[in-house]
Amino acid sequence: MQQGERSESGAPIYRYEEREVPFEVASGYEQTIDRVSAHVEQHIGAVASVYHEIISDLVHLDVHIVAPTAERNFYTLVTSGMSDLPMKAPEGYEDLAYSELMICLPADWKLGEDDLKDEGNYWPIRLLKQLARFPHEYQTWLWAMHTVPNGDPAEAYAPNTEFNGVMLMPPILASEAFYEMELSSEKVVHFHALIPMYSDEMEQKLKMGAESLFDGFDKVGVSELLDVSRPSVVKRKKGLFGFFRR
Repeated sequence: MQQGERSESGAPIYRYEEREVPFEVASGYEQTIDRVSAHVEQHIGAVASVYHEIISDLVHLDVHIVAPTAERNFYTLVTSGMSDLPMKAPEGYEDLAYSELMICLPADWKLGEDDLKDEGNYWPIRLLKQLARFPHEYQTWLWAMHTVPNGDPAEAYAPNTEFNGVMLMPPILASEAFYEMELSSEKVVHFHALIPMYSDEMEQKLKMGAESLFDGFDKVGVSELLDVSRPSVVKRKKGLFGFFRR
């Protein structure tokens, strides 16, 4: 991991090369799986199914699926296993070393076994698993407002989307009680939502900071509920008028 570079907004930029941590087979901690499942059911809804990893590297990652309901007419996907190991949090932030991730998908998203062979359906799950393993692969830390591009140069996650990066944010479509799960006095797990982003949004965040996107997010209704057809919130000028790029 290369450090020292900073964006125009003053935020640090980290560039990751080949991982130095060797492949290590991991098995899931039953306590983590059971507690995450109970936490999700208490604050989100009944867990309809769980995608289990067959062979796991460093941490065993499962994805808990809450099916659409009348109150929450969309799927909710939550990881368990990222918090089996602490992330390498900065000095002074050691109490924020444990996290899990979540994202929501439209009610008509195809999640059947055969459907997930299509990357256009599977990529949000792949993104959850990649980011959940990322801090353990590269001995780093992920937290709210951190952004991660899909490669360097960044590429679209799948043929059916132009999203090529992601930002972590507090969940918008869940109560604040969902944000944290206390496993012990020394281990509190924090839940972060994934917000897929376009290139121009990633660039603006680096230049002007995450806060520069918030008004646009509010206007367009950006949340952890994925909308692959939403417009970019970066306003481009054309003559005297502005427009939102699709």
